[in-house]
Amino acid sequence: MEYNVKKATMTDRYDRKREVIPYGKQYIDDRDINAVVEVLRSDFLTTGPKVAEFEQRLSELTGATYVVAVSSGTAALHAACYAAGIKEGDEVITTPITFAASANCVLYCGGTPVFADINPDTWNIDPQEIEKKITEKTKAVIAVDFTGQVVEMDQIRAICQKHQLSLIEDAAHSLGSKYKNVPVGNLADLTTFSFHPVKTITCGEGGAVLTNDKELYKMCQLFRSHTITREAELLLDNLYNGYNEQIDLGYNYRLTDIQAALGMSQLNKLAAFIKRRKEIVQEYNQAFGQMPELTVQKEIPESDSVRHLYCIRLNRKYTALSRRAFMDDLAELNIGTQVHYMPVYYHPYYQKLGYKKGSCPQAETLFEEIVSIPLFYSMTDEDVKYVIKAIKMLLKTGV
Repeated sequence: MEYNVKKATMTDRYDRKREVIPYGKQYIDDRDINAVVEVLRSDFLTTGPKVAEFEQRLSELTGATYVVAVSSGTAALHAACYAAGIKEGDEVITTPITFAASANCVLYCGGTPVFADINPDTWNIDPQEIEKKITEKTKAVIAVDFTGQVVEMDQIRAICQKHQLSLIEDAAHSLGSKYKNVPVGNLADLTTFSFHPVKTITCGEGGAVLTNDKELYKMCQLFRSHTITREAELLLDNLYNGYNEQIDLGYNYRLTDIQAALGMSQLNKLAAFIKRRKEIVQEYNQAFGQMPELTVQKEIPESDSVRHLYCIRLNRKYTALSRRAFMDDLAELNIGTQVHYMPVYYHPYYQKLGYKKGSCPQAETLFEEIVSIPLFYSMTDEDVKYVIKAIKMLLKTGV
């Protein structure tokens, strides 16, 4: 009864006048709008100068020599797998705790995703589990920076070098993060970003592939535009000015100038976005780090993380509150939550392919207990305090 009284009191005081605090959202200001309007009034809506400008800016920020902007984070992963030469019969190792695109991109190329379990403390893919999954068919590793924390890059890179595997870093969550002071984007053979609205910056939709290898860069460039080329050295013939040939099966994965202009404007605010996200994460860590009812993600010392997500893990030993009830109660208090992620091989499509539950026990246990709570640039200090107070109240730690 005491629990219900506390919950009702908080609801009466705050909830009826409070807008919903989502788990994530974009931040768009007049500078972003004006940048897009400028392109709309120009001669080029697509295949114009803004995409190259956006690519150059990403190169400068990350230190990567080459950048190929594409239409989505999924397109970036597909392009990276294509450039890495993934084909039918190849296996690619990745984590099950990720969005399905991290594995789907392997299927797009005819390969087979192989799931390696996570480290139970960091929630990122465990290098030792990667080693266990390597076979003669293994061609690459897709290491995902879950929530924005960089994977154990030194160990994973050493494994890939030992077995002559391509290393693709799925950095959809980790724009702005660094590993041993080296920016993400300049760590793996190929790195992919996503610019979906809930990410650190947005293009509306969009993505990018980054590399220091010129050949990989050229392959990604071709792939995003149907693998149709006018480059003389790649043509079998040259019949007229503007003549082009399709030399492989590519896709229309081009980013528009409209999206690139928004991305450029967003990058101008990246430092502010990073600062605010880190402030909120620090508040959450201080509030939740010592609560027995919760476990927070452990960060490795090598990673200077810019979090896209903040996840808390319910400790069943210290709370009888189920995750479903916890999320429902937070929703009643106008606090949005989500679960990131269901293990990829739980999805019905993967079950039809023959994947079985039970193959990654650490990931499966994490999935049952994890909840993503609000984290985005425009959260006010009051919002952050409200979320903290609500979570503590619901877990009976007092308010």
